Amino acid sequence: MAEQNQKKQINIELSDEMAEGIYSNLAIITHSHSEFIVDFIKMMPGIPKAKVKSRIILTPQHAKRLFKALKDNIIKFEAMHGEIKVPEIENLPLNLGGPTAQA
Repeated sequence: MAEQNQKKQINIELSDEMAEGIYSNLAIITHSHSEFIVDFIKMMPGIPKAKVKSRIILTPQHAKRLFKALKDNIIKFEAMHGEIKVPEIENLPLNLGGPTAQA
């Protein structure tokens, strides 16, 4: 029985650079019949141009597993900290609530 449990363990390595993470305040998701592409973007207030900071390409099966894992974690988070409030917006604000640039 102990041997079966050892076979199911995964050894995951996290480098110092990767552990720092990359901040993102926007994600754009596209898909084809064979993959989901998630682009993580950092938008700066008042600047209409932004760069993709990270791109993750997933199979449809992995995308669904990620969706389920996120849903489960959001439920657990809200049970501990209360509901996450997300304002309903129709169009993406290019300034993200920051000051409007003037010349």
